[in-house]
Amino acid sequence: MRHPASSYVQGINDLATPLYLVFLSQYFPNTDVLQDDTCVQNATDALLQKVEADTYWCLTKLLSGIQDHYTSDQPGVQRMVMRLEELIKRIDKDLALHFEQTGIQFIQFAFKWMNCLLLREFNLSSVMRLWDTYLSEGDGGFEDFHVYVCAAFLCQFSGQLKGMEFDELFQFMQNMPTEDWTDTEIEVLLSQAYVLSTLFGGSDAHLQSQTSA
Repeated sequence: MRHPASSYVQGINDLATPLYLVFLSQYFPNTDVLQDDTCVQNATDALLQKVEADTYWCLTKLLSGIQDHYTSDQPGVQRMVMRLEELIKRIDKDLALHFEQTGIQFIQFAFKWMNCLLLREFNLSSVMRLWDTYLSEGDGGFEDFHVYVCAAFLCQFSGQLKGMEFDELFQFMQNMPTEDWTDTEIEVLLSQAYVLSTLFGGSDAHLQSQTSA
C-alpha cells in the first residue's frame, strides 16, 4: 500500500477480489468470469499483470478513503460498529434490547461486516452491485452509507432474530441466509438504506448526545 500508516489486516485480500474480477472481465466480454474460472488460466502473463496493476491502484484508492480502518486497533471499523449499534437503537429498539438481553454484542458480528465490507455475507455478484452504489455515493460510500446498508440488512431479519436465544442467534449472525440473493434483493436493501440515510444522515451528534444523556 502507498499509505505507510496502514498495514495488512485479515480481510484486505477480500477487498481486492471484486476489483480483480471486474478488470478481468473486460478482456473476456462474452464470458461470465464469476462462473468460469478458466479465464485466469487462459489469460496471458501480460494480461494478468495489467489486471493486477489496475486492481492494486483501485484498492489503494479505496483504502485511502477508509485508511483508519486498517491502522493499529482499526479505530475506523470500531467507529462504524458503534454507529450501527446506535442506529439500531433508534430504528429497532426491540431488536437492540433483545441483543442486550441475550448477551450478543454488535462487535461480535458487525466487525466483520465493516472490515470486509459484507464480502463474506453476499455472493460476488451482489457485492459488485453494492459497491457500484457505494462508488456513486462519493467519498462516504464505503463508510457512511455502508453503515446504513448494514442497518437495513440487520433489520430485514429482525423478526427471526428476536425469536432466537444466544447460541442460535450467534450462529445465525455468522452465517446469514443470503446464498440465494440476487440483484433484486440487493436493490431492495439499497433502497431501504437510502431511506435510513435520508432520515438519519447528519444526526451523529444527536445520537451521541442521547447516548451520553
